[in-house]
Amino acid sequence: MENEVKLAAGAMVALAVATTALVVLPYIQVRDVQAPEGLKPYTSAELRGREVYISNGCVYCHSQQPRDRSFGPDTERGWGRASVPADYVYDKPHLLGSMRTGPDLFNIGARQPSQDWHLGHIYQPRAYVPGSIMPSYPFLFDVKPKAEEGDVVLKLPPGTVPEGRVVVARPEALDLVRYLQGLNHTYPVLPPQPRGAAAPATAATPAPAPAAAASAAAS
Repeated sequence: MENEVKLAAGAMVALAVATTALVVLPYIQVRDVQAPEGLKPYTSAELRGREVYISNGCVYCHSQQPRDRSFGPDTERGWGRASVPADYVYDKPHLLGSMRTGPDLFNIGARQPSQDWHLGHIYQPRAYVPGSIMPSYPFLFDVKPKAEEGDVVLKLPPGTVPEGRVVVARPEALDLVRYLQGLNHTYPVLPPQPRGAAAPATAATPAPAPAAAASAAAS
């Protein structure tokens, strides 16, 4: 009986330590983080697109967390400055990602703002980036004999569309592109301040804008 009590007590202590280290302390660190001035809440279309992003598993191949120069060449790749907690104020849940089968998308809206490019790349990635291993998502589009009023017709490279047909984006594809276009964190951020410290009077130095190469956005 005595050993069982010791075992139970040890388990409770271990659980308390783990909870403190993994839940309580991180919460205390970020609970007062405010959104940077340049970060705007998601629009309704962007929120719908975010759900499309999640439901199609994009988070399993793409991260949204550029690292500091001391940890890797993310800045040199054109992915932007290292992310900070304030960048994720409106992300519930966050989509940091854990793998980079494809490039980081933290600033894909700045690197590649074109709606036409994104729609075409989602429909057939290899038409834009030869050798890409990104899957295509044809179920987000309709192939029709002709476009109807209000349709958004894809402007695809020759040979991508069946002869006599047009490819039209479904609402889910348009929402996904709105979400990707909104991923732009090139605004300046202030360095972390000690709790209770006054903010510095001088403005923060703007973060370097990511490279504009469209190919960097492809998987």
